[in-house]
Amino acid sequence: MSDLDLLTQSLARNVKHWRSVRGFTLDVLAARAGVSRGMLIQIEQARTNPSIGTIVKIGDALGISVTTLLDYEQGPKVRVVPADRAVRLWHTDAGSYNRLLAGAEAPGPLELWDWYLMPGESSSSEPHPTGTIELVHVTEGELTLTVDGAEHLVPAGASATFEANSPHTYGNQGTEPMRMVMAVSVPPVQ
Repeated sequence: MSDLDLLTQSLARNVKHWRSVRGFTLDVLAARAGVSRGMLIQIEQARTNPSIGTIVKIGDALGISVTTLLDYEQGPKVRVVPADRAVRLWHTDAGSYNRLLAGAEAPGPLELWDWYLMPGESSSSEPHPTGTIELVHVTEGELTLTVDGAEHLVPAGASATFEANSPHTYGNQGTEPMRMVMAVSVPPVQ
């Protein structure tokens, strides 16, 4: 079985599982995620490979991480994610990127990210659900963190936390590449 087939089967199993855990019908999940009922049926039957945007919408609607939706391991207590299995979700031609390193449900989605921004580049994010907290630790360069329009400089070795239910941007206004590690905690779906 190819990696793509494995992910498609895992996504199908995990969407069905979490939809059942949350008590959502196909119609309820479709409305919450902004995805058609037909698309959800195809996903749950492993007949399609949806875009990462669709997977993110479904994860948000279920209150779980992308990592959990794509997880093909079943029930391990310890999960080691090899470096080559980190999922790159965003990148630019200049060399900036982010990678989802690992995730868990505790009790809502908890994700660990690796970010690398080249000088002059930035990445903006829409507000996350109320109660979402982000923690960043800069290991190289300087991060310009803009939250709800206010800029905050976070130099190498420093960390920052913020409520991520406002628009926010990670930027590098310096002359050297910036690297940070970020953790995101999303509250469980009620």
